[in-house]
Formats: sequence, C-alpha cells, structure tokens
Amino acid sequence: MQSEHHALANEFPEFRDKIHDMKMSDEHFQKLFDEYHKLDREVYRVEYDIEPRSDTALEELKKRRLALKDELYNILKHSVS
Repeated sequence: MQSEHHALANEFPEFRDKIHDMKMSDEHFQKLFDEYHKLDREVYRVEYDIEPRSDTALEELKKRRLALKDELYNILKHSVS
C-alpha cells in the first residue's frame, strides 16, 4: 500500500508550535526529528519504487519510523510548555 509523507506536524497538529519550538531549542529532539523525517522519506521512496526493497525491509523501516514517532510524541506530551 502506498502512502504519503507522514510529516510530524501533520501527525500531531495539536503540537505544531511545540514541535517548531523544540526543534529550535532541544538538540536531542532535533536529532530524533531529523531521523524520523529521514526514515519517512525512505519509506516513501520504497513504497513508490524509487528505491525498491523487499517487503521485509520496508516493514523494518516502518517499525523504526513508528518507534521514533512514539518517542517524539512522548517527549512532546511530557515537555513543559
């Protein structure tokens, strides 16, 4: 199944401003954010056969992306505004 990019601000619109603020002020968050978007672009390229890979490899990428998304969500949810 093909999908579109899963930009973090679109995934968590309620945290749009906080995502921006944390990218600017929290180095750890910024690193995870960058890694998440790198994986998201990679999943997109595989799903659209720009960079073909096995189904197993694609599922592994998606699992890694989901784990990062969960970690980023927890950081956003528990950060002090």
